[in-house]
Amino acid sequence: MKHKIILDTDPGIDDAMAIFFAFLSPQIEVLGLTTVFGNVPVEMSARNAQTLCALAEQDIPVCKGVGMPWVGKESGYAHFVHGDDGFGNINFPPAKIRELDPRSSAQFIVDMARQHPGEITVVAIGPLGNLALALRLEPALPKLLKGVSIMGGAAFVRGNVTPVAEANIWNDAYAAEIVFAAEWQLTMFGLDVTNAVPFTPQFLEELKLGNNKLGGFVRDAAQFYVQFYSQNREDKVCFFHDAMPIAHLIDPTLFEIQGGHARVSTDPLNIGQTSVALPGTTTSPDWLNAQQINVATQVDKVRLTQLYLDTYQA
Repeated sequence: MKHKIILDTDPGIDDAMAIFFAFLSPQIEVLGLTTVFGNVPVEMSARNAQTLCALAEQDIPVCKGVGMPWVGKESGYAHFVHGDDGFGNINFPPAKIRELDPRSSAQFIVDMARQHPGEITVVAIGPLGNLALALRLEPALPKLLKGVSIMGGAAFVRGNVTPVAEANIWNDAYAAEIVFAAEWQLTMFGLDVTNAVPFTPQFLEELKLGNNKLGGFVRDAAQFYVQFYSQNREDKVCFFHDAMPIAHLIDPTLFEIQGGHARVSTDPLNIGQTSVALPGTTTSPDWLNAQQINVATQVDKVRLTQLYLDTYQA
């Protein structure tokens, strides 16, 4: 049986790779793309999502979501990572396709959860404002969803925006605090695993060889991405963070998962830090009363890489 998912995304080069991976996976049914600010402003995020759907010939809803953090000023965005267009400045022509779904991203999540109770996993690979807002619209949402899988956070490793914070969580820490505290089955794929699997230019060439249209798009867009990640390194690499939650749905044996009580910091110094207390590590009520989540801590690099390549060849 296919996994029904909603992809909550801010495309983004690694988002594009993950979205195509989901579209190409026979085990995955993508019900829609909900977009959010993050790598790029939300208007660009929605437009990029439409472009990716058109390129992949996927006629599914695309919704525009929140464009600002739950608390604080507008994001500065990550154009230095993803390019001014979110696609590595390859000047790919925007899609000429149907209009955005008129619903907000949060409303779409709620509507689909009510329509398919207990069947949908929301795969959130950007900041978590849409999920936080969906919880406000429907407090029973945790009972209506099968689960939530996020790319974000850093449980036991350093951050990539500050010493303690990962970008998706840091971008909207107050929203993340709401999402992490909800009573659903949340699985976190953070820098603990996503930074453990570097991808070489040869991998990008193999993606294109397997799928000239979609793999070729990822190869072209990722050249800018490689330049960013290869600064101060001897080798040329990039990281496809966002595809890992989808890979876990397809093959959970790729990952080692640990459970623990989690909190998201919102104080100015540590804002966006995701801290996880593993069983037996604390007796503090402040931690034991925190919601429990699942955290990916190890990944089989060889098998994961092969899954990506095999799927793009399908």
